[in-house]
Amino acid sequence: MTQGDQGAGHLSVGQGAALSIGAVLGTGVLTLPALAAAIAGPASLLSWLALILLSLPMAGTFAALGARYPDAGGVSTYVRRAFGGRAAAMVGWCFYTAVPAAAPAAAMMAGRYVADALGGGRVTELATTAVLIGVVWALNAAGLRLSGRVQLALAAVLAALMVLTVVVAIPHARPDAVGPLLPHGWGSVASAAGLLVWAFAGWEAMSSLAAEYRDPARAVPRATAIALVTVGVLYLALAATTILVLGAAAGDSAAPLSDLMALSIGPAARPATALVAVLLTVGTMNTFFAGAAKLGAALARDGALPAWFAAGSNAGQVPRRSLLIVGGGGLLSLAVCAATGQDLTTIMLLATSSFTTVYLLGSAAAVRLLPPGWARRGAAVAAAASVALAVSIGLPMLWPVGVSALAALYLALRRPSRGAGSEAGARDGEPDAEPGVV
Repeated sequence: MTQGDQGAGHLSVGQGAALSIGAVLGTGVLTLPALAAAIAGPASLLSWLALILLSLPMAGTFAALGARYPDAGGVSTYVRRAFGGRAAAMVGWCFYTAVPAAAPAAAMMAGRYVADALGGGRVTELATTAVLIGVVWALNAAGLRLSGRVQLALAAVLAALMVLTVVVAIPHARPDAVGPLLPHGWGSVASAAGLLVWAFAGWEAMSSLAAEYRDPARAVPRATAIALVTVGVLYLALAATTILVLGAAAGDSAAPLSDLMALSIGPAARPATALVAVLLTVGTMNTFFAGAAKLGAALARDGALPAWFAAGSNAGQVPRRSLLIVGGGGLLSLAVCAATGQDLTTIMLLATSSFTTVYLLGSAAAVRLLPPGWARRGAAVAAAASVALAVSIGLPMLWPVGVSALAALYLALRRPSRGAGSEAGARDGEPDAEPGVV
């Protein structure tokens, strides 16, 4: 389907914008303003602003791809079209392995709020994390999925919480307590930006939704513009409020939303905010566990993973074998974190490195697929921005590099007759089987 064709979907611009906002707003809101402040101080606002600006070409690129090539395969479809089966498998592996690595980080964010409300410190945080990973795994293993309406409701609750936090906290702003603008130098701004990729992961999901619009060519760009403005304003307002109200102590806050709400509402805000944090985290993790498990089964079906993983790849089936790897990997990652004492920032950087790789390959595919014009120029800017983000992330980028190398090695060693990653598909760059969803 090319640009200008009508889709057979049902989404309106407003519905698509709501889904896009829900895909981007996530658990990062719970702790990222404080974590970024710990890295760069008040200058972390520059990091937030930079990521918002970089979201313009990134979101625009995936919107252009979605409008021109509406397909549920999303990024993997575009990478396969542009670079062949091997590159598509690498993207799939990066996303599939990112979820187990990111699961402890996402759950720890809620764990910090529970520990802030109930006490117990690190023990409560880790215990909550383990319970959340187990609960989300069990929900998916039983075939219980949160409906789209529930997910949208959770996203709406999160947006409302952000607005309420800013409204009740901003009267307590103390600009004189902010401290020096650049306490750790300009390099810290780049480091904070690399971490904040977590908060903006989700723009690529819009391309997977493109086929669901009534008129993808017109609706996708409009929905993207609405989502960009909404997400940018919410993130920047919350980050600024965190720094202006908590001052130099913002970087030390384990539960910044609770700290901000408690200023006006009192101690009762802490358990209430912790409950909201847990519910939001379950919703976000449920989506990523379900998507990653299905992706793993699809990758196996297409020959990019061992065939044992393929069970449950068909629509309506539960990919329990793949889900076992996702959930078990999450608990293994948590055990490593607990044993080594790794902090939340380090864990998150492993996930953001994978997300950055997905953005880089997706935008590079857009440069090759989109016709000459502003869309292709925007894709080139997005690709360059992804490279800059990769540099700012630093050593954790070795994670997706290693994962991609393993994917290439597996495809090189397996028998070429087993599906989508075949030599023919890699040579001609055309899909030779239904791709997995990224």
